[in-house]
Amino acid sequence: MADTLHKLDDTDRQLIALLRDDARQSVSQLAQRLKVARGTVLNRLRRLEHSGVISGYTVRLRPEAEPHRIRAWMGIVVEGSSTDAVLKALRGEPAIATLHSTNGRWDFMAELRADSLEAFDRALGRIRAIDGIANTETSILLSTHKV
Repeated sequence: MADTLHKLDDTDRQLIALLRDDARQSVSQLAQRLKVARGTVLNRLRRLEHSGVISGYTVRLRPEAEPHRIRAWMGIVVEGSSTDAVLKALRGEPAIATLHSTNGRWDFMAELRADSLEAFDRALGRIRAIDGIANTETSILLSTHKV
């Protein structure tokens, strides 16, 4: 897939941007917006899906649709050579929606989700108790803004 990512042209990138904005657009709508034939859009979609560049389609909910859902970012510092063990433990944590390895201050950034403050507190306790985690810092997301 790495080779495929480097071979994306402007039309591929525009198609992906349109899908990110609204993946329910019809092939005809996409073709019209890209000013290309429907067949071109279909072929590119098949190629992007087959190569794994597009790995799936999903539903994005507005934050207001889940008003009581708590979301947060957690920065995680790992002790010494515990990265593999910590990663394995984090992958099993149900409160973690996404997990990213990073450079700089944090070894991992995790997006946490919980249905209540109590559930959020329990998730924080479970994560902080994982052997090999040296430090964490968590920020609750208050609002989301479209870029």
